[in-house]
Amino acid sequence: MTPGVKTPARMPAVYLGHGAPPLVDDDVWPKELAEWAARLPRPKAILVVSAHWESAPVTVGATRTVPLVYDFYGFPERYYRLQYPAPGAPDVAERVKKVLADLTPVHEDPERGLDHGAYMPLLFMYPKADVPVLQVSMPSEDPLALIEMGKRLAPLRDEGILIMGSGFMTHSFDAIRRVMSGPQQPAALVEFDRWAAETLAKRDIDTLIDYRARSPAAAYAHPTVDHFVPLFISVGASLDRGAASRTAIEGFWRANSKRSVEFD
Repeated sequence: MTPGVKTPARMPAVYLGHGAPPLVDDDVWPKELAEWAARLPRPKAILVVSAHWESAPVTVGATRTVPLVYDFYGFPERYYRLQYPAPGAPDVAERVKKVLADLTPVHEDPERGLDHGAYMPLLFMYPKADVPVLQVSMPSEDPLALIEMGKRLAPLRDEGILIMGSGFMTHSFDAIRRVMSGPQQPAALVEFDRWAAETLAKRDIDTLIDYRARSPAAAYAHPTVDHFVPLFISVGASLDRGAASRTAIEGFWRANSKRSVEFD
């Protein structure tokens, strides 16, 4: 922890869009992430559940600094040289094991480094890589299971730990291809983003859980749902406060919604 910076009694939980390697060349979004982090209380540690690590039962990653996972393909070589040597968080791993003990066994993967769902946003939020980070696998895509996991993790917020669900509010590769061939933003993604923002603002968790049936253009916005469902970790970790949230970042990047939210 930075000397002289007091960790608050309770950290927020967040759900954020993590972008992709070309984010390092963007003029806007990195600044937005940095500004958001500056507004947040200083965390003692960060616990990340990313769309890019699905494994059941729950597994905790490396509790020491190990090489990053470059889980993307076809990009320029320089993106595979990115580094983010954050300290591990073995104490957080022990707390995760304890709070999830009566819900699920917790496995360990000591060589599993941070994937880009974790380190891409952290490159800009905490660029000094001086906050310990623990990545924990997403054991299911079932909203109810993830909400329950978030509820069990919620006490860690009172210990200065920032709980971070990392995904993308929309995640359509077809939309990326379309916007690269012309400036038109796909209306379907705008509709889904608006629905998500309104549903979160109303704290309508039942509708959020039933997103496949109740949201517009869900199948186009999320052909696979791995980037949406980390939201439910953060929702679960905030239910004792009624899942009150506020949008921290909004707008679109390469056609997809980068909406990121902060939960009380």
